[in-house]
Amino acid sequence: MTPSEPRQATGAPNKERLAAAISANTDYAKLVADVTRHNAETLQQAATGFFQKWSELAASWSTLSNPGKFAEFSDYVADFAQRSVLFTDIIRRRGNNFIRIERDAPETVLAYDYEVILRGADLPRPINYTLCKIIPPKGFVTKDELRPYVIIDPRAGHGSGIGGFKDESEVGVAIRAGHPVYFAVFGHHPVRGQTIADICRGEAEFVREVRRRHPDSPKPIVVGNCQGGWATMLLAATNPDLTGPVVANGSPLSYWSGVRGKNPMRYLGGLTGGVISAMLMGDLGNGEFDGANLVLNFESLSPGNTWWSKYYEVFDKTDDAAERFLRFEEWWSSFYYLGGDEIRWIVENLFVGNKLARGGVYLDSSLHADLRNIRAPIILFASHGDNITPVPQALNWITDVYKSVREIQAHGQRIIYTVHDSVGHLGIFVSSSVAMKQHQEITSTLRMIEALSPGLYEMKIVDVQGEGHDRRYEVAFEERQIEDIAAFNDDRDDETPFAAVAQVSEMMSRAYRSTLRPVVQAMSTEVSAKLMRDSHPLRAQRYAVSDLNPAVALVGNLADTVRANRKAADPDNPFLKLERDVAGLVESAWDLFKLSRDGLTESLFYGIYTSPLAQAAAEGEHTRISDAAGDDLRSTSDVSHALESIELGGYPNAFVRILILLARSRHSVRRDRLERSNQILSTQEPFSKLSPVVLTRIIRQQNLIVEFEPELAIATLPKMLPTREEREKAVQQAMFVAGDVEEMNDDTLHMLQKIRHVLGLAELPAKLPAPAPAPAPDAPPRRKTGAAPARRSQS
Repeated sequence: MTPSEPRQATGAPNKERLAAAISANTDYAKLVADVTRHNAETLQQAATGFFQKWSELAASWSTLSNPGKFAEFSDYVADFAQRSVLFTDIIRRRGNNFIRIERDAPETVLAYDYEVILRGADLPRPINYTLCKIIPPKGFVTKDELRPYVIIDPRAGHGSGIGGFKDESEVGVAIRAGHPVYFAVFGHHPVRGQTIADICRGEAEFVREVRRRHPDSPKPIVVGNCQGGWATMLLAATNPDLTGPVVANGSPLSYWSGVRGKNPMRYLGGLTGGVISAMLMGDLGNGEFDGANLVLNFESLSPGNTWWSKYYEVFDKTDDAAERFLRFEEWWSSFYYLGGDEIRWIVENLFVGNKLARGGVYLDSSLHADLRNIRAPIILFASHGDNITPVPQALNWITDVYKSVREIQAHGQRIIYTVHDSVGHLGIFVSSSVAMKQHQEITSTLRMIEALSPGLYEMKIVDVQGEGHDRRYEVAFEERQIEDIAAFNDDRDDETPFAAVAQVSEMMSRAYRSTLRPVVQAMSTEVSAKLMRDSHPLRAQRYAVSDLNPAVALVGNLADTVRANRKAADPDNPFLKLERDVAGLVESAWDLFKLSRDGLTESLFYGIYTSPLAQAAAEGEHTRISDAAGDDLRSTSDVSHALESIELGGYPNAFVRILILLARSRHSVRRDRLERSNQILSTQEPFSKLSPVVLTRIIRQQNLIVEFEPELAIATLPKMLPTREEREKAVQQAMFVAGDVEEMNDDTLHMLQKIRHVLGLAELPAKLPAPAPAPAPDAPPRRKTGAAPARRSQS
């Protein structure tokens, strides 16, 4: 070996790394340039719209200079003065309500009466949560044998109860369908020292208590709204056999994801030092993190609405808007607290670290949450109109955890998502129209969702006919691939810099812990913490416009006088129209500011975290579970065991396999087919004698067989159905589930003919109505106490 050879051997990798670094930096420079160009174009369009509105306003103003308009102007001035008094009174009442909430600390804004079932303070590890049971309104009755609902609301700065804020809500939908409903509410302040692990264990105990109270019902469905969604997923991942279906409404689960130019909130962690800012605020708060800081972040997302539009709407319609505004502000202005350790864990592991989607998180030294462990169906509800939890944040965890749908099936998971076109974040779990459609259909199809074979589905809901509660919908579950989730993103290259944020945050956190934190904690007292809370901008403005201010307190009596003598201007008054045009111009100006700020934030973020220094710190950090997933899923224990038993099982296994084969040929599952499948598998022999656990195992096993050996799955059917009587019965019942042959597509007809042929049955005629199944028994067999109804196979 020559002396130069060792240098060549070690030099080659260095050259490759250098070339890769240069290439990466070139890509990042292009990314920053693309972001800057896109933001400049967006800002230019907004500026053009603003100046166009300005021109239109100037033109309108010129038409009002006619002296004949004086009478209309006089009416407008009087109307404006009266509305000003009434508007000030509404804001005064909001301030008074805020003070009442701060002092009395009500636990919920639920629109329903409730009874306390279990207090978290009484658990071995106390928490500030309480399990409550909703008392049905007069005229409604819930049935203990129906599946209970357990709703977990977001603990993200506000109080609890938003999921049942209105009669028309996810709570109302469940009660109207006869389901018992439970709510996990939380108190104003955390129990000193409580952790996320404590809360997860406490919520698990809540679900166990619900199961004890409903021993003859299916496992409870657990619904998580927004931040409550990741809490629900943690609960299901750490207790895989405890819950029924889990629903995550507008829940951020993949925190690095988003769309460039639209979702600026994801950059805040990188520009505020990562977890260190949350730790500092918790330490300054004497161990408590003020939820008003989170609310202020939410409000800053849309400054035009926060600081202008929502107030002008009230000013414009002071005669009608007061109660609706005050009712919502009762929740929005309730600022609750999190423990310092809680917010640190949330920011470090979720917001900045994104660890839940990238491989799971440790809640403490003995409790690990891996989303692949969830066995119950997962239902995800997202919306394109949601600027707090954009669609990629709600769904991208699927592509992070799984490389393909085949992996989802190998783990026995059923993931169903539905995406709304426009509803905003709060509308996902507050809007009446959403409650009447999406939540109603999720409730009505739960039994059918559990009948789906493992896989990834999109739930499609189409209006059919009727109005209000009588409106009916056509629901279908369409099979999807991982690529369909990826289509919601521009691309995911822009997530790489977030790995640098996580590393920088961790380094700064360690430095803060070892230097400044002991000093900050020693200096903080309850007095200093209260002073900081009271001076928070959101609290200060509410204190200032309340009866604590003597000048404002006089407005109440003046407003009563105005209401008694109220004379509104004519709706067609031109000066009223001019006012609204001016209001629109102000909102446009705020939008211009927002786009400028967001564009600068985005460019600054990528400029910092795509630098070579930041990327060097994050080397190897941006990994996903799916990156390391192997291609040979056949070698996993579940798949290999299923394939070993491909000829075994008899009639139940064969019939379930036939249903799955027919469903795979359609790539979509309709509600009516699932209902017919449910009828057979819940009432007829031999399925009615099977326990839920056994039937679930059969469905999962047969799904794996069909997925990995589809041809052999068909060829071995005769060995599983040795007699002609069994073969005819299985095909007859399968055709009942599938429906009229005239509704079948060519692939389904071909599969049905193939199954009949391999079983030695006659060819299917071109047109033949589906036969009815054997009549159901007069009464379903009695189930053991505590057993849930059998899970059904996909039709």
